[in-house]
Amino acid sequence: MKNIFFIVLVTSGFLGFTQGSDDKDKSELYKNYREDQFYISVTYNLLSQKPSGVNQSGFSTGFHFGFIRDMPINKKRTVALGIGLGLSTNSYNQNMAITEVNNQIEFNIINESEINVSKNKFTTYLLEVPFELRWRKSSPTTYNFLRIYPGFKFGYLFYNSSKLKSSDGDVKLSNIDSFNRLQYGFTLSAGYGTWNVHAYYGLNAIFGDSTKLDGAALDMSSFKIGLMFYIL
Repeated sequence: MKNIFFIVLVTSGFLGFTQGSDDKDKSELYKNYREDQFYISVTYNLLSQKPSGVNQSGFSTGFHFGFIRDMPINKKRTVALGIGLGLSTNSYNQNMAITEVNNQIEFNIINESEINVSKNKFTTYLLEVPFELRWRKSSPTTYNFLRIYPGFKFGYLFYNSSKLKSSDGDVKLSNIDSFNRLQYGFTLSAGYGTWNVHAYYGLNAIFGDSTKLDGAALDMSSFKIGLMFYIL
């Protein structure tokens, strides 16, 4: 009887210690839990506020990748602020010719009834800093969960190019001063698990204030929609 009592006492103490250790480990796990993530996004790029006569053609794509640091702001760590650093490349297929005449950049609508165009696009390359307010139904041990991440993104344009291939000849330009160096807008990523919808709405124009098309300011901005993949 004494042996049985001793076994029960030792077993209870061991289980209590184990449970206490598990609770401590779980507490530490929650205390240090963050959703630091690499991200990869593929978008379809649209031009908004297009001047009369400007049309998009083909499929204009964007590729974006980077890293976001997660900073939880509530006890359950389901709400956080995120700040990151990334790179982005964006192409826009359209019917606007960008040419250089007497060392001056000119923008003109292509008359496709007179000129056969096989390719016409401009491309931007940006260093980006995304900010996010992050809400998710997650835990340190849950890898598939619902998330809604509204945010804001700053982009610094460090390189640009344009390519025009037509029956009149080919024109290739790069580092055109007509582009805005700083580009920014609202973002939204929402989804479940790996698959998330992503959108970007540009708040300023792609081109600078002095850029004209037929004498009018070229105020086009960017709207991007696609998929976002977060990778732990």
